Amino acid sequence: MEQTYTRSEKWRQFLVIFTPVVISQLMLFSMALIDTMMSGHYSNEALAGTAIGNSLWGPFNASLSGLLMAVTPIIAQLLGRGEHHDIKRTVNNGLYIAIGLAALLLALNFLFVPSILHAMGLEPAVADIAKHFLNGICFGIPAFFFYSVLRAFIDSLGLTRVTMMITLITVPVNIFLNYLLIFGNWGFPEMGGAGSGYATGITYWIVLLVTIILIQSQKRLRDFHIFSGFTRFDWGKIREIIKLGVPNGLTILFEVSIFSAVTVFMGRFGTDTIAAHQSAISVPTLLYAFPLSIAAALTILVGFETGAKRIADAKKYRHIGMISAISIGVLNGVLLLVFRDQISLLYTSDPELADLITHFLIYAVLFQFADALLSPVLGALRGYKDVMVTSIVAFISYWVIGLPLGLILSYTDLGPFGFWIGLSTGLFIAAFILSIRVRFTERKLMRF
Repeated sequence: MEQTYTRSEKWRQFLVIFTPVVISQLMLFSMALIDTMMSGHYSNEALAGTAIGNSLWGPFNASLSGLLMAVTPIIAQLLGRGEHHDIKRTVNNGLYIAIGLAALLLALNFLFVPSILHAMGLEPAVADIAKHFLNGICFGIPAFFFYSVLRAFIDSLGLTRVTMMITLITVPVNIFLNYLLIFGNWGFPEMGGAGSGYATGITYWIVLLVTIILIQSQKRLRDFHIFSGFTRFDWGKIREIIKLGVPNGLTILFEVSIFSAVTVFMGRFGTDTIAAHQSAISVPTLLYAFPLSIAAALTILVGFETGAKRIADAKKYRHIGMISAISIGVLNGVLLLVFRDQISLLYTSDPELADLITHFLIYAVLFQFADALLSPVLGALRGYKDVMVTSIVAFISYWVIGLPLGLILSYTDLGPFGFWIGLSTGLFIAAFILSIRVRFTERKLMRF
């Protein structure tokens, strides 16, 4: 990254960072999408089982990796201040945190998940698929968290093309492993929906291996000596990462977990509704790659400019991000409306299930507009290291307002679609409040 002076230079640098990130995110999100599609073509029970498994894994995946992604704004600001010597210490201590989080999550899975699945009152076949799906995911959890830290390090340097190359290499591997393990091709065991969990777990290790190889082979990354004599366990650096990462992780947890909670509440509408909901929600989840990537790019750029005390430039990057997100959100919303029938047929050959998916996709348009407003603001606030208020706003917007509203509407004629209206309402409220907050933060920083 480098200092920019004109708006056109800022647009160019924003696109240089954003474009590889969005390609990476699309590929990563496509892994879950392909898991869903391939499981759905195996059986409705496999689709429902992986839906439940993803609903339990998703919040931990997003929130704990979100905690580790606190490494990104920390390094971005270190770069802005020219303090390159502190980067290795930040990454090494991030890896120490990753070890602890992986151990914690593995313990939680094996101690509590069987009881949780039993308490949900699922059909026995669906519960069994969900359990084995999660066991497969757990195989790759240590690798996933290590990769999260290393990716944060690479992206914070503005080298987002490197992580894009990692993703382009490994996603086809995940598809191939799904082909082998879900359907039992080429002599491999036929594991159904559970096979997608094991395929993902194996893929996480491949991702980590490729990342380490690239870090050691790229001079710009190797010069930081990340793996050459690990620095000591530093409580000061650990506290810095956790202080920024916990609110960031909680914000993500409150947003992602509410979607998982809705999947659980959908249980009263039956297996087909769970399958349709999960299929439909995977589409806006895939499209969320665009605003999420804009947020990631803003975290890097705003953090870099803030570290250099160029708040006016950081603010200009935020405006660029907002324009980009709104434009993409409108385009995605139109595409969803126009092609919703064709999209539903990608998930199932069952006409009734396809019709149910189509109806969910109509309400998915609301998510496109809400995410377009919210995500860039969150990205900018992370770049400013102002994240404590985001977790509070997220909890109130999603859990105090959005979920209760959706639950109430689900008992009206809207049925399961009421949950989606409640979710989008919570997102819009969070976007409004945090838009005010980011302006307040910028005014405060410009006074110093």
